[in-house]
Amino acid sequence: MKKLKLQVFLPPFILLVAAVTYSILDFDGFKMATTSLNDFLLDRFGWLYSLAAFSFLIICIWVYFSPIAKTKIGGEQAKPILTKWRWFAITLCTTIAVGILFWGAAEPIYHLHQPPKGLNIEPNSIASLRFSMSTMFMHWTIVPYAIYTLAGLVFAIVYYNYKRPFSLGALLYPVLGDHSKGWLSEVIDAICLFSLVAGMAASLGAGILTISGGLENIFNLSTTQLTIGIIACAIVGTFILSAISGLMKGIRILSVWNIRIFIGIAVFVLVTGPTLFLMKIGVEGLGEFFQTFFQRSLYVGLEEEDKWAQSWTIFYWANWLAWTPVTALFLGRLAVGYTVRDYIKFNLIYPSIFGGVWMVIFSGTALQFDFFSEGSPMFTVLNEQGTENVIYAIFNQLPLPKLLSMIFLIATFLSFVTASDSNTSAMSGISTTGISPENPEANVWIKILWGIIIGAVAVVMITTSGIDGIKMASNLGGFPALILMIFVAVGLVKLVAKANK
Repeated sequence: MKKLKLQVFLPPFILLVAAVTYSILDFDGFKMATTSLNDFLLDRFGWLYSLAAFSFLIICIWVYFSPIAKTKIGGEQAKPILTKWRWFAITLCTTIAVGILFWGAAEPIYHLHQPPKGLNIEPNSIASLRFSMSTMFMHWTIVPYAIYTLAGLVFAIVYYNYKRPFSLGALLYPVLGDHSKGWLSEVIDAICLFSLVAGMAASLGAGILTISGGLENIFNLSTTQLTIGIIACAIVGTFILSAISGLMKGIRILSVWNIRIFIGIAVFVLVTGPTLFLMKIGVEGLGEFFQTFFQRSLYVGLEEEDKWAQSWTIFYWANWLAWTPVTALFLGRLAVGYTVRDYIKFNLIYPSIFGGVWMVIFSGTALQFDFFSEGSPMFTVLNEQGTENVIYAIFNQLPLPKLLSMIFLIATFLSFVTASDSNTSAMSGISTTGISPENPEANVWIKILWGIIIGAVAVVMITTSGIDGIKMASNLGGFPALILMIFVAVGLVKLVAKANK
């Protein structure tokens, strides 16, 4: 019989209530405290974040060419629960699809005008143009996907092949053996749940603002507490219904449609936008990415005044890490019936290629419209109207801007629904007893409860004090996740070494 694990559910729930209450009563104090702690961790351990993320990628490449790559997840008789196309669609939408929509157009404009001082790149120059494009490859392709891939792969192996419980403690089984069960597993579950719920609330807040900005751009609807509440209810209600329907219905269908919309938007912008420039900046950016990959992967900014790496690259690694443990449980669950090499293809290689193409099209278009136009119009929109409005400013330069904006709104909506659906499913499973490959879904009321909590936190933060504080709080979860992931990486190395004997 399935029951709620109170010892796993209550600690993150209480911490969330406390964090939201603190932010409402004293937002400046809350933000200062979380920002100071976050800066301390990034400053003291930024080198470890960079080295770990780089190492995770190297390990994934090593595993791909090792004998363990032929191992079938679930055993030789295991059958896949998803086709390869649907597997790819769900994986992409579960991980960083929301991020590429929100940051794909805006982030390169920051790097164009504010490159790191330590690399001696002149702002708003040809050099910073190339740097911006190569940075988008760095932040949104192989490294973040390697972080997710490593954790998800280890969970898939220990869950299906070693028959370990559906918990984050299972990730430590290759290192700790049976000691990975019990109180240690529950502590890890609780910490990672807090990080993920706070991160999803911050992401939902960003999604609400993006949709609100689109509605204002298309229909002149101003952003009010009422519109925020309606958008939040629509998103939360949809992903709760999708999560309730289970893996084989809601998320499977929504993810496939989401990918189709992604591809449609990307092809339209590629054809109607500055196509030749996109080809050129894509090739040059890719060349610089490969040329400087090792230097940039381990760049932490030694100069005291150069905080670029902490503000961007290392901050991203901490953010991905905070989401990784819980997301890995969902990604690992999808892999049954496929080989380890298949897993790396569909969780690292193919999504990275998709992310790179997306960045060439959208980041490249944003850079072209800003760099070659008088007055840097995209940078002006960024500073005066906010990050979420850059993409709509780009659409206004293309044919059918209203229609394109509406389709983009649908993509944004579906992206958050599919990402939230998958993570809500994993969170509910962690909070529940009796989850197994034969009985993988948590009780409906637990999924509803987590969905309501995420939506409530997001709405309260947006309508009272913004999302910056809770985003910082969620990012703090990246540090314990970093320590966990180092052990997970060691465990994967042990599994490979065992397979090589």
